Amino acid sequence: MTDTPKPTEISLHQKSRVLEISFEDGAHFKLPYEYLRVYSPSAEVRGHGPGQGVLQVGKEDVSITQVDPVGAYAIQPHFDDGHDTGIYSWETLYDMGKNQKKYWTEYLQQLETAGHKRKGNG
Repeated sequence: MTDTPKPTEISLHQKSRVLEISFEDGAHFKLPYEYLRVYSPSAEVRGHGPGQGVLQVGKEDVSITQVDPVGAYAIQPHFDDGHDTGIYSWETLYDMGKNQKKYWTEYLQQLETAGHKRKGNG
């Protein structure tokens, strides 16, 4: 079992495309759908081993159509691009919130290295 705090509230904001999550330790994060999609913990995105991840591009306008609970430890979002295999544990969501700036910067650098341009700003 993990000592990661459990969420006390999870809200989807469809207009701004942000998942807002609060944890019992007082932490509060706003995670854009695009960020959640490109860092999906699924094998489809992460690969089956180190260095096998697949860079996700063109996800600026992705939306979450529904979120299913997975036991008492995770959620499984369904994205409108058909991706629905990522299971986001409380630990994963907490880590993504805590390290959002670092992870997002890494993603933008990977896009640039690969020669992709994001549309919009952010």
